[in-house]
Amino acid sequence: MADPSSYRPRPGEIPDSPGVYKFRDEHRRVIYVGKAKSLRQRLANYFQDLAGLHPRTRTMVTTAASVEWTVVSTEVEALQLEYSWIKEYDPRFNVKYRDDKSYPYLAVTMNEEYPRVQVMRGHKKKGVRYFGPYGHAWAIRDTVDLLLRVFPVRTCSAGVFKNAARTGRPCLLGYIGKCSAPCVGRVSEEEHRELAEEFSDFMAGRTGTYIRRLEKQMTDAAEEMEYERAARLRDDIDALKKAMEKSAVVLADATDADLIAVAEDELEAAVQIFHVRGGRVRGQRGWVTDKVEDVTTAALVEHALQQLYGEETGDSVPKEVLVPALPDPVEPVQQWLTDRRGANVSLRIPQRGDKKSLMETVARNAQQSLILHKTKRASDLTTRSRALEEISEALDLDSAPLRIECYDISHLQGDDVVASMVVFEDGLARKSEYRRFQIKGFEGQDDVRSMHEVITRRFRRYLAEKEKTGEWADGDDLKDEEGRPKRFAYPPQLVVVDGGQPQVAAAKKALDELGIDDIAVCGLAKRLEEVWLPDDDDPVVLPRTSEGLYLLQRVRDEAHRFAITYQRAKRAKRFRASPLDDVPGLGETRKQALIKHFGSVKKLRSATIDQICEVPGIGRKTAETIAVALAQAAPAAPAVNTATGEIMDDMEDGTPETTAGAPGEPVPAGAPDERRGQET
Repeated sequence: MADPSSYRPRPGEIPDSPGVYKFRDEHRRVIYVGKAKSLRQRLANYFQDLAGLHPRTRTMVTTAASVEWTVVSTEVEALQLEYSWIKEYDPRFNVKYRDDKSYPYLAVTMNEEYPRVQVMRGHKKKGVRYFGPYGHAWAIRDTVDLLLRVFPVRTCSAGVFKNAARTGRPCLLGYIGKCSAPCVGRVSEEEHRELAEEFSDFMAGRTGTYIRRLEKQMTDAAEEMEYERAARLRDDIDALKKAMEKSAVVLADATDADLIAVAEDELEAAVQIFHVRGGRVRGQRGWVTDKVEDVTTAALVEHALQQLYGEETGDSVPKEVLVPALPDPVEPVQQWLTDRRGANVSLRIPQRGDKKSLMETVARNAQQSLILHKTKRASDLTTRSRALEEISEALDLDSAPLRIECYDISHLQGDDVVASMVVFEDGLARKSEYRRFQIKGFEGQDDVRSMHEVITRRFRRYLAEKEKTGEWADGDDLKDEEGRPKRFAYPPQLVVVDGGQPQVAAAKKALDELGIDDIAVCGLAKRLEEVWLPDDDDPVVLPRTSEGLYLLQRVRDEAHRFAITYQRAKRAKRFRASPLDDVPGLGETRKQALIKHFGSVKKLRSATIDQICEVPGIGRKTAETIAVALAQAAPAAPAVNTATGEIMDDMEDGTPETTAGAPGEPVPAGAPDERRGQET
């Protein structure tokens, strides 16, 4: 625990200007980012008597080992820089809202030749129009099913679309009138794109135009006694009205606004957002956060605005944003929103009328979300803390292992030997820090030597970076030339290896050889789930009901899963290897053209140079290179049907006709039968 006075800036050193500041820990890792109208006044608050600080703020300043700042011209610039740094460094003590679920959006891929309507989750892509988010994917599909009757836009995947175009037959939706079937040329590209534009306009809230247009067409059809057409138009109108009923009118028509409400207690806060477009609620989402600092409702709102609109531009930022409390000061935030939209944005608290009533509804949703979250998470937080404490006590550690790294070795009968490294921080998986290794020091199966090599490589890299930067002299040294975080920037408090006494001894030996003596090592053996420590002849046996044992099992199983996934991927890639891969300058397109022309590598090997030159894109020099490469490459061993002993004809273009396994389960010629081996 650091003493804040040890890194407190000297009097007069801090400028009295707007800016953004960063607190770093002893490893130069950014743990908190903040902004201030006056850096001098704001930072002075952190260096008062510790007894007068909020408990979470006190924890932050005692965890930190240094503070630095950047002066900017305006508060708007400070807001932008603060958001960028929080996104870049992911500081552990900042307010970070977490989605309580991965919300689905209705997306129209306007960036494709034939736009497609589909459900999407995750990061937004350029050129795609999004509507939502929605609480459930089925709600989107019900709406789309109704709208496709009127706007028959493509919904199929690229594979289905290409297959329909190849066969000349549309899918089922094309036959029942819920797709205009551009795949078979029923409509042109321009006509289909116009349908997609109309679909998007309707979803954006411009509904009255289409309803009135269809009603006029229905009346005209009835007057001309085209009753079947009039009936179809009537059903189309009913479908649109049903789709509109799914999102009730809550505000005056053409109102575009986002309503943000906050529910909080001393430890946590929940945020709910209602997206209103065209007077109707078009989407809803919720966030939760730990209050790791003493933060006001206005500050929570400001953080929510940063996360909500930090990556948005244009119409994605609405004309009006309604909040329960205004950030202090409000002008920089409002200007920032205006800059992102490209037009004026109103940020205010609703005082009366329908907007105030709707805000009360959003606030009730936020309160319910907080109650539900606390119910779900209370046991989880308690369990994780207890698990770390139990591990610390069982292994006689100085403190709880907040960062745990686990290593596992995987191979198939000594081939494709790989290793995995998984990271758990505060009892939760940190997948962005997972790493994988290929064993390079030797060939064959030796888990102990493999473990020694992996631990050595991982911590040699850590020591090299530490020596290069002079004990993390500059935070930028934690990144590589392309700005990405370096792979092994931070040391763990505990290293776990998958295995027993031999693997633990190998890991400990590797650390000793590197001169590292402040990192604990243990192993978890699969058979009896025993925990092994270096130089101990007897294992540590944790109770079967121990939360610490359960956490170690989770870490070990995750390392095993990650290693197996990598090992299988490497093996599959090796089995798919072709003699053509070794031909310099021969890309994937020309390789496919050669196989398509000759049918297999075997037939290509027997072809003359003149015959190879007949393939489009293959010149004589390339043909000669291909012929030489194939002549030097030994043909693969023939496949054998183990049920009959029959030697199968080697097709060399992927798989033989039958395999040593179950029927219909192709295995490349010469591949080992996994049922006779074992992945470890």
